[in-house]
Amino acid sequence: MMPTPRWTLIAWLALPAMTASCAASLPPSAEPPRLALPEAATRPCELARLPDAPTIADLEIAYVERGARLVACEAARASAVETLTAERALQDRWRREADARRRPAIWP
Repeated sequence: MMPTPRWTLIAWLALPAMTASCAASLPPSAEPPRLALPEAATRPCELARLPDAPTIADLEIAYVERGARLVACEAARASAVETLTAERALQDRWRREADARRRPAIWP
């Protein structure tokens, strides 16, 4: 009978441990979801300005224009905030699901 080298015995113990550790590791995951901001939210707000020598009509027109542009600017800001909030919610859900996939089911 031929003696068995020690490395063979160690290999029989190490091989299953290495295989099990590789099987438990997850493949690299994808990046978290990202949403695109609406084009209006990325554009700077431009407010109406008065001419150098304004008349009463210029003041009234600028007042109305400025109000309309403020409303549009606020709508763009609201859509940017809504998009950011939705993106963060998606990323939080993605992280929770990724953490759940990483944890083995038998561990508390």
